[in-house]
Amino acid sequence: MLITNNGTDALEVSMASRRLRLQPGEKAFITPDEVRDPVLREALQERSIAIVRPATSKEDEALRERLDRQ
Repeated sequence: MLITNNGTDALEVSMASRRLRLQPGEKAFITPDEVRDPVLREALQERSIAIVRPATSKEDEALRERLDRQ
């Protein structure tokens, strides 16, 4: 999924899998497993982060490969 920081301040979300740092308006891809992370779900409920759209399978595959290399 593609998410974005809706706020006017930088945001940090410490998930079990990784830490996301997003500037205002910045977008990032997250995996389906990360969508279930309680910290990210809380940020989604608070609306500090919003889902922009589902990732395409190609984008999702590229993200998984990048995360595997880290």
